[in-house]
Amino acid sequence: MTQGPLTTEAGAPVADNQNSETAGVGGPVLVQDQLLLEKLAHFNRERIPERVVHARGAGAYGTFTVTADVTPYTRAKFLSEVGKQTEVFLRFSTVAGNLGAADAVRDPRGFAVKFYTEEGNYDLVGNNTPVFFIRDAIKFPDFIHTQKRDPYTGSTEADNVWDFWSLSPESTHQVTWLFGDRGIPASYRHMDGFGSHTFQWNNEAGEVFWVKYHFKTDQGIKNLTQEEANRLAGEDPDSHQRDLREAIERGEFPSWTVGVQIMPAADAATYRFNPFDLTKVWPHADYPVIEIGKLELNRNPQNIFAEVEQSIFSPAHFVPGIGPSPDKMLQGRLFAYGDAHRYRVGINADHLPVNRPHATVANTNSRDGLLYDGRHGGAKNYEPNSFGGPQQTGRALWQPIGGFAGGTGNHPTPRHAEDDDFVQAGNLYRLMSADEQERLIGNLAGFIAKVSRQEIVERAIGNFRNADADFGKRLEAAVQALRG
Repeated sequence: MTQGPLTTEAGAPVADNQNSETAGVGGPVLVQDQLLLEKLAHFNRERIPERVVHARGAGAYGTFTVTADVTPYTRAKFLSEVGKQTEVFLRFSTVAGNLGAADAVRDPRGFAVKFYTEEGNYDLVGNNTPVFFIRDAIKFPDFIHTQKRDPYTGSTEADNVWDFWSLSPESTHQVTWLFGDRGIPASYRHMDGFGSHTFQWNNEAGEVFWVKYHFKTDQGIKNLTQEEANRLAGEDPDSHQRDLREAIERGEFPSWTVGVQIMPAADAATYRFNPFDLTKVWPHADYPVIEIGKLELNRNPQNIFAEVEQSIFSPAHFVPGIGPSPDKMLQGRLFAYGDAHRYRVGINADHLPVNRPHATVANTNSRDGLLYDGRHGGAKNYEPNSFGGPQQTGRALWQPIGGFAGGTGNHPTPRHAEDDDFVQAGNLYRLMSADEQERLIGNLAGFIAKVSRQEIVERAIGNFRNADADFGKRLEAAVQALRG
């Protein structure tokens, strides 16, 4: 089907798109060739700043369907009845690599879900691991600096990575996850997702529950060995993105069974470790995963830049019945993500089709700014007003978080009876089969052996020795063998 003549950005038809206008045959190009200048100027501005983290990603649309009654726990309308469906957009990503990096690398994967609910967009911005390297957002820039290029060498440096990890024992659990078999998923379809943080649910009666989200892949877990990943990253850097797109094109719609762990609010104060610590999981024996729904991806974006690169997610995008917890990493992300998108995409990024609510309309008094689309017409831009403007509801989205006392200050995370940076890493190691342990130790040793300073090597191994004596002993021997 013809689309009509090629035009300029102002809509005027283009007479010649093959030759620049010159002063005679073979002469210099004229500044009056506005088509040439328009095209070059636009080309120079086609890229926006890439995400500092999670730059490399892919996404798809789909649906979330409720399969269990959770109204005793939350008043969120999109979870209000069995069978209810909500449109979603899910963006997968690696964390440390830049926009041109390969997909098949050892790195956590982002798992960010935007639910287009009738009460506004709810963003659940998680990873494919249930824990993280640090527990306080004040350390996040430091951590990411170790994963990025060194300011002097311009390369990623094993010294930086292991210096930080060895000086941050809380990272031991996540590092054990990352260097185990699940550290390099075979594709985005063949990995689990987690909300990772603890979140608040509250019901119509105002009762509060703490929850953790789990997305279990229905395709089954599939992973790559380091050798397979090294080969694939060189042969097909776009392997994860291509796999997701082509599976949906074939009609093989990937899906995940969605579950939650639910902790009554009263349990938190006396639980054996801090339930808001992002470096720890809640054992399923304490709080089993309860299935609540099914997530399916069934539609590819039509333009990667418009719908994937410009998509924005923020953990601060809650809906009534869902809210934050005192998790210090989550509290930092509530600001950082929105601020990143305001810088990267612009103050009106939420006006873009992929980001704006699909099942309702955003009704704010915010106006103007770059790329403002004039959607409000002549409506008043203040509240209260006497011209039928939007009004507050008087009901908060979540319940107050209480139980705190004392003066303000730079307080460490409260410690519970069994808080420890190494117990869960040791438990994870002991859950692994002998073959899994062997691969874990090989993966870790291969990376630690690249460190130039012996004291960093010793600190790094010491953290794993604290998690499990056998773990540390075998790792030390493997590193020594590689370093000669």
